[in-house]
Amino acid sequence: MSKGNVQGIRKDYGIDELSKDSVLDNPVDQFELWFKDAMKTEGSEVNACTLSTLDENQFPEGRIVLLKFFAEDGFTFYTNYESKKAQQLEKHPLASMTFYWRTRERQVRVKGRVEKVPAEISDAYYSERPEGSRLGAWASPQSQEIPDRQFLRDRVEEVKKKFEGKELYRPEFWGGYILIPSEVEFWQGRPSRLHDRIVFTLEGDKWVTKRLAP
Repeated sequence: MSKGNVQGIRKDYGIDELSKDSVLDNPVDQFELWFKDAMKTEGSEVNACTLSTLDENQFPEGRIVLLKFFAEDGFTFYTNYESKKAQQLEKHPLASMTFYWRTRERQVRVKGRVEKVPAEISDAYYSERPEGSRLGAWASPQSQEIPDRQFLRDRVEEVKKKFEGKELYRPEFWGGYILIPSEVEFWQGRPSRLHDRIVFTLEGDKWVTKRLAP
């Protein structure tokens, strides 16, 4: 294979199929069904997804985040509120999440508006994190330029000294966002690239399903 030429890499799918008749009435229920199925085979980061936002020039920008909670009202993740993604969401509070579960040959795309979760919810989640992660939230000036890794080590030590003998509470600049879905698409890999795609679109207070061509 010549350098850069990867066109010969391909896989024919065929583990399962998906139809309008087989999906549940609510996309969050369907997501839960697939998520639990993926947990059996996908490994420890089955909750990893690509979060896509819009930058100041309207360019889409994606990065991997970890989903921490999902329910009827939306999909929750956590980050530094001064990070690049947070600044983008402040200006354009719209985003999408893309999940890909290779072992099940499945993809889910979730689109909608994004809001900060209430402070008490962020507090509760922060208190459950390992101490190292809680220290890291204080120490890292996320998305800002830093001189080297030692800078982070020094910041962690500063935070440890600051909170020595005290409660390590959540910094105000760190917390959760919830993506409130208005569209959810389920993709099931199928032979010869004739994949199954079922999309849920919220019309008023009702979810409407359609089948899309691959």
